[in-house]
Amino acid sequence: MSGWRSKLIFMLIIYCAGFATAIYTLAPTPEGSGYASLSGFVRPSEKNTRITQGEFVESFNTGMHKCVEFGKEAACRTAKSLKKKIQEMREEK
Repeated sequence: MSGWRSKLIFMLIIYCAGFATAIYTLAPTPEGSGYASLSGFVRPSEKNTRITQGEFVESFNTGMHKCVEFGKEAACRTAKSLKKKIQEMREEK
């Protein structure tokens, strides 16, 4: 990274990641013992019905935690796959 443009983009990525981490850390955890389902987002039953701010926050929070759980599971699967490949490569030598 020698140019100022690449440094700027790198710093913007780091800033956004830190901001997203702060939001995740400060957000309350969803209540209930189960994981969020695919229908976890609040949807108004009628076309003209508006959701309240509390419903939106709860819906967003549930969706955010669902995404984080999916990311954790994907990271674990990837780590297991990489360990398996490394083990196979070591056995070939």
